[in-house]
Amino acid sequence: MGVEHTPQTATVAGLLAAAAEGQGGALWRLRGADRQLDANVVRHLPGAGGALSTEDAVDVMMVVLSGTGILTLDGAQSHLAPGFLALLPRGAARALLAGPKGLVVLTVHRRRRGMSIAPAAPAAPPPPCALHLVCARCHRHAIEVDARYCSGCGARLAGRPAGG
Repeated sequence: MGVEHTPQTATVAGLLAAAAEGQGGALWRLRGADRQLDANVVRHLPGAGGALSTEDAVDVMMVVLSGTGILTLDGAQSHLAPGFLALLPRGAARALLAGPKGLVVLTVHRRRRGMSIAPAAPAAPPPPCALHLVCARCHRHAIEVDARYCSGCGARLAGRPAGG
């Protein structure tokens, strides 16, 4: 089981030149199944963002590559410009707001395991139904699910062992 060693390189200028006009989102990301890191170059269009979110699973390192914006991290605001570097700790409330010319950032974090579908936990068995516990003699319905004798006439209920 070898580790993939194919170089994954790009330039920010090349990524921006190759992106369609008005294209936001991930312009580049690490590939390969046997890697330990996730990394993305993400373009935020002018004025995009601003909503607070929280990442609970991993710490994220962010580097501003181009553009400007505002980072809100646990209530504190920082003005973003190329070269700005920040650790976004897991559990911290954070928001990015892209400036008038947009914002391009590199994010790097420990790779998360992919989502998996686990078998559903077995449902608890329904409580036993007592509808079948009707006395053949007086037609009275037994209230207890484990009744052996009719509470009205004392006859043994069908399908129940005597005694116990």
